[in-house]
Amino acid sequence: MTVPQVIETRRHGDARGWFTETYNADRFAALGIEVGFVQDNHSLSAPAFTLRGLHFQTPPHVQAKLVRCIRGRIFDVAVDIRAGSPTRGVWVGTELSAENGRQLYVPVGFAHGFLTLEPDCEVTYKCSGLYAPSHDAGISWDDPAIGIDWPLPEGIRPELSAKDRVQPALADFASPFPYDGRPLAPLA
Repeated sequence: MTVPQVIETRRHGDARGWFTETYNADRFAALGIEVGFVQDNHSLSAPAFTLRGLHFQTPPHVQAKLVRCIRGRIFDVAVDIRAGSPTRGVWVGTELSAENGRQLYVPVGFAHGFLTLEPDCEVTYKCSGLYAPSHDAGISWDDPAIGIDWPLPEGIRPELSAKDRVQPALADFASPFPYDGRPLAPLA
């Protein structure tokens, strides 16, 4: 296991546009990320301030994720949900956009969610495990014990799925994810 990391991609541009390599197993291994991805997901969120999360899958169908925004801008978040972690309930977040090309690696043991910052955002992410509906889980996006500082304009409530409106608080979740000795660190 590892902790969330921002992955900066290098763009090589000319008059035609640009090219970037979004995943390279050797480069990721050098960052301490050795994971085999088996599923790619792609979402479109039409309204601005759509919030998806905070999601994860429980064992034995866990998923690490490599998230990027390919159209628009999002605020992407990972929350430590590992049992016994000194940083359990602590979150990190960063802006991902089509323009900045950044990616967020979210390892197993962390809940993931994002808020769209403009209309018509498209997000893609690689997953290390296949979707397993019986192991699909989440925690509340607005749990005050976590205190995520979502960049919502004053008076605006996010657009949520029915599922995300009723997720439990972190305190009500008995985590099956062990702490591996690596506390959550600020994103670089």
